[in-house]
Amino acid sequence: MGLESDRPFAVHSIAAAEERSTWGSVPASAPRRAGALWAEPQAALADEFKDNPSPMAAFAQPQATNLTRRAWLGLAVGAGVLGGIGPQAARAATFEGVQFDDRITLAGRELLLNGTGLRAAGWFKAYVAALYLPKRAGTAAEVLEQTGPKRVRLVLLVDAPAVELAKGFDKGVKRNSGAEVEALRVRLARMFELMDSVGKVHKGDAVDLDFDPARGTTLSLNGKARGEPIAGNDFYVAVLRSFVGEHPYHKKLRSGLLGTPA
Repeated sequence: MGLESDRPFAVHSIAAAEERSTWGSVPASAPRRAGALWAEPQAALADEFKDNPSPMAAFAQPQATNLTRRAWLGLAVGAGVLGGIGPQAARAATFEGVQFDDRITLAGRELLLNGTGLRAAGWFKAYVAALYLPKRAGTAAEVLEQTGPKRVRLVLLVDAPAVELAKGFDKGVKRNSGAEVEALRVRLARMFELMDSVGKVHKGDAVDLDFDPARGTTLSLNGKARGEPIAGNDFYVAVLRSFVGEHPYHKKLRSGLLGTPA
């Protein structure tokens, strides 16, 4: 655990028609930060990469673009995305080339798209994230207190080792859990293993972190579950805190998921 896996894993991209990007341009001497895909940037990272710029450095200083529901629906209408869709059907919006349904069904319950955010630095874009909840929320407290199923979806905009997701996820949850981290430790280790077992994620891949009150938290890649659900409402609350809590992966990304101004 903690080592990058080179095991092959067959995945079906939801954006297969798009050209896959790679880490090929990263110099062999470029420093690698654990969890760079997720972790909140630190000022020190700017100095770390200034003499050796690479695509990996973009993850160190991510920026997020958030759209309120009205704004992204307006963009969707302007682009003709919603044309011809009946009033009972799930509407869709396209954000950074990625389509998100306005409503989805999870564990037999309808969930609403609460907000979306883009992690990027300049020209280099890492991933788009979306938050689905039973009812829309504008604050972290409103998100965390909701019962019922929920989803956090990440759609990769680059190729990356899955272990980077695993390391950053682990760090983000621990940073937001305080004294509760001890109760989560075994389950966090299991999630790390599930993420690491993927081997590599590719541009267009959809990573879902779903919560079903009757089963727990499920990690899925392109709609296919990885391993068994991880039990406990407290575990998924910790997952949500890592995105919208006091110490999120990035504050602008948190604003996007909450649908509030950055």
